[in-house]
Amino acid sequence: MANRPRGYGLTAEVKKKMAAKYDDQMEQEARLWMESVVGELMDDSVPQTENLGPEKFHAALKDGIFLCRLAEILTGTPVKYNKMKVAFKQMENIGKFLEAIEKYGVAKTDLFQTVDLYENQNLWQVVTCIHALGRKAQANGFDGPCLGPKEASKNVREFSEEQIQEGKKVIGLQMGTNKLASQSGMSFGATRHIADIKCDDMTQEGAGVIGLQAGSNKGASQAGMRFGGQRFINDLKCDDVSKEGSNVIGLQSGTNQGASQSGQSFGKSRGIIGVDK
Repeated sequence: MANRPRGYGLTAEVKKKMAAKYDDQMEQEARLWMESVVGELMDDSVPQTENLGPEKFHAALKDGIFLCRLAEILTGTPVKYNKMKVAFKQMENIGKFLEAIEKYGVAKTDLFQTVDLYENQNLWQVVTCIHALGRKAQANGFDGPCLGPKEASKNVREFSEEQIQEGKKVIGLQMGTNKLASQSGMSFGATRHIADIKCDDMTQEGAGVIGLQAGSNKGASQAGMRFGGQRFINDLKCDDVSKEGSNVIGLQSGTNQGASQSGQSFGKSRGIIGVDK
């Protein structure tokens, strides 16, 4: 529209993205279908073998008259339109077309706004709306020219109460499976065997094997030791420790072979080299 100010920033970017969606082939398909249904050319200056292009497509539909005539033929109901070249009358014509095709069954989400066409704000939405109208015409039994694939119809399924109850017994894949190991028949808190072996099938030898998940009992342990007692690193029994071995201090504990405070009174200085007085 001539008196609409030019958009900048985000407005201009959105406008550019909408224009980038425009498909000349889909526009041509919509044009040829509308002309076949109405029986007239939208623009005499452009042959049907060529695309109108966004500007001429907009100019041919801007007054809403061609669209109203299209709606009349498809719906079989008169659509009153005005031929005056006045802005608000032309916008009324577009509004009447949109109202008629909505009653015809075109979804609200497929419709366009009046300004999308009249002010050329979103011409691509106009093209997709014409295609939606073509699909709906086939679904409603229109025996004229077709546009696009036939619209899918509803396929309502009805199930008996018995079938519904049977369906509740099926465990979906999202929920896992009940075909493997379970805790069926086990008391609350009892351990669950990884291999799901029954107690009767387990041998005494197998019962003594500790799985890798549980660690190992083959290394050092505190078996036979009183609570809080010292645990030897090499796990030697007290009877196996010799008197000489008792005097050895492991490297982890440090050493008693260097300087010490042996024989000194509490608080006295300690000689660095450990020399006697």
